[in-house]
Order: sequence, then structure tokens, then C-alpha cells
Amino acid sequence: MIVIMNNETTDAHIDAVVQRLKGWGLGSNVSRGVERTVIGAIGDESKIDKELLQALPGVEQVIRVMKPYKIVARSYHQEDTVIDIKGIKLGGKQIQVIGGPCSVETQAQMDEAAKGVVAAGCSMMRGGAFKPRTSPYTFQGAGVEGLDMFRKAADKYKLPIVTELMDVRQIDAFLQYDVDVIQIGTRNMQNFDLLKEVGRLHKPVILKRGMAATISEWLMAAEYIAAGGNHDIIFCERGVRSFETYYRNMLDVTAIPVLKKETHLPVIIDPSHAGGKAWMVPALARAAVAAGADGLLVEMHPNPCEAWCDADQALNPQELIDLMASLRGIAQAIGREL
Repeated sequence: MIVIMNNETTDAHIDAVVQRLKGWGLGSNVSRGVERTVIGAIGDESKIDKELLQALPGVEQVIRVMKPYKIVARSYHQEDTVIDIKGIKLGGKQIQVIGGPCSVETQAQMDEAAKGVVAAGCSMMRGGAFKPRTSPYTFQGAGVEGLDMFRKAADKYKLPIVTELMDVRQIDAFLQYDVDVIQIGTRNMQNFDLLKEVGRLHKPVILKRGMAATISEWLMAAEYIAAGGNHDIIFCERGVRSFETYYRNMLDVTAIPVLKKETHLPVIIDPSHAGGKAWMVPALARAAVAAGADGLLVEMHPNPCEAWCDADQALNPQELIDLMASLRGIAQAIGREL
């Protein structure tokens, strides 16, 4: 960490910074320039309280040299992490597509959805039993009954299931129905108490990016999970909020290579929530695979016109089949498999 002192600093100010660093068990190197004095902290900078240091008299700026996230960083683990989900490998050469409806509605709907997911060649199934909605008057999900319907539909085809956890009070139900992959939605990306609890579980976690979260904030949210002992974390880019209103969210394809550089963990894309319209999904999905994504989270409903939520962005079963066919060619072109 580097501490830059302002041009009005005194020897007493410099000594105060040196002593504060010493109190945290760090050494210091003082470099006096013509206009500025710079103090370099020597040692484990994770022990430093940046805000306290910034508040000391004479301090102009405090700059971290080391990344604040450790476990999820590429420097911690050079090789790509491959997460095993009931024998299905996420990460590495294989690209996985997780298909299914936005929300669990009825048993018949989920049975048909599972059939469509398998017909398209998807490896896992998605579906929301608990739904975070902007309006309190819209469908909030079928709850625990939805988990039961989801589990029954997926088990017919031995599909691992992915569903969103919104509250620590739902964890027991998730364990009861043996949810295979827990999804932390965009609105809960920085719900740190929830992240800590998920970190104590032995379940893979999909961590969606917050609506206006920076890459660094996203990585730090993942660090909360990893710090609890759960290292099976999957990053999911689902578009960020921007000034544009033509589409739902702005898909940040740039996040894929950036995350590949910064972390060893898998990265998947949700093209459905990014575009918000079914006709946009194939193009965004193809772009994501070409950019190096390890997987996709795609909404498919047996009859999108009758979907209880997010009907506009759901593919029908045939559209999912067609999408998978086009993705295989792209995957092959870049030396991967779908």
C-alpha cells in the first residue's frame, strides 16, 4: 500500500502514519520528493484499515498495491477451476447451457420445460421458486411448493437444478429439496449476511452481477462466499443498468475476458435478462460463447405467451434447440465443446 502525503505535511504527520502502520505490524519506507512525500507500507496490507489511514492529518491519498480479494484471484490459483455438478463439469473445455423457465408455475409446465431442456441438449435446468420482483403486486414465486414441483420435473431426466436463494430463512428448504446450484440474484449480490451463510454450505453458487456493480465489487462479493469455505463459485454476467432504454440491460461482454484474467473461477452469461426480448437472446448468447464464457443461463418456457413473468424474454422449446445448434459451431471454432 502506498500513502501519498499532501504538500503541507509535517514530520509529525509522517511519523503518525509510520506509527499507525507499525501498530498494524507493518514496516514503512518514507520517500521524500520535491513536491510530495510517499510512504510505502511493507508487509501484509490486508491488516490495514484504509479509511482510518486516509483520515490521518497530512494524508492525501491511500492506494492499494495488492488486490483486496485473495481466494478468488487468479494469483491464488493459476489454473482454471472446474466445478463438478453431479458429474457435469462447468469450466474448462466444456461449455454448459442451463435452460428453463423464469419461474416455477405448475407441475405440468415444469414437466414440459424439463422435456424441452433435455431435447435441446442442455445439461442443467433453471427455474425460480422464489422471485424478487420490482412490484410487490406481481407474482412472487410458488415458494417451497415450487421447489417440490421443480425437483419432481428435473428428477425425471436426472437434471441438476439451479434456483435463486433470496433469504437465509429459505436455506433449510433448499437443503431439503437438494438444490444442486444456488443462485444469488443481482439484487442480493452485496447482501453480505446471505453471502456469508452461502459460504458455509457445500453447494455450488452462481453469483449474478449487481445492476451497477463494478468488477471489483463483484469479485469482493465472491470473496465473502469463498472466505466462508465455499470455493465453488460461478460468476454470472446478466447485463448492467445504463442510460439505454431500448433493451432491458447492457450486456457487458468485456467482463468475460476481464474476469478470466482476474479470477480462476468459471464465468457464465445470462443473455435473457440482458436483452429482455427473446429475439435478442441468440445473438447475445453467441457473442458470449465467442468471447470465452463457460456457460449460459437461458430462459425457455413451453409456451412463452402464457408465462407468469418475463414472458417477452423466454425462448420456446424449438428456439432453444435452434440456438444450441448455432452455438455448437461457435464452440468448435474456438476449440471448445458444447
